[in-house]
Amino acid sequence: MLKRIGVGLLAIAMYGICLEFGERFEVPGVRSAVPTAEAVVGRPLTPVSYAGVARRTSRRCAAGVYDC
Repeated sequence: MLKRIGVGLLAIAMYGICLEFGERFEVPGVRSAVPTAEAVVGRPLTPVSYAGVARRTSRRCAAGVYDC
């Protein structure tokens, strides 16, 4: 039983390592399992836009995270 758990953990670790190195060493014509993010700064839903900050602040105030 302990050997199965060890093999499973090793497989999970190898999968994570392969995903990490797969981004750096891309093979032309092969699609990645993890898509790249293509956000344009200044669009309404990006983290640094005024609209995005205002939306999150109002949502957090309504949820009671901030004392507004």
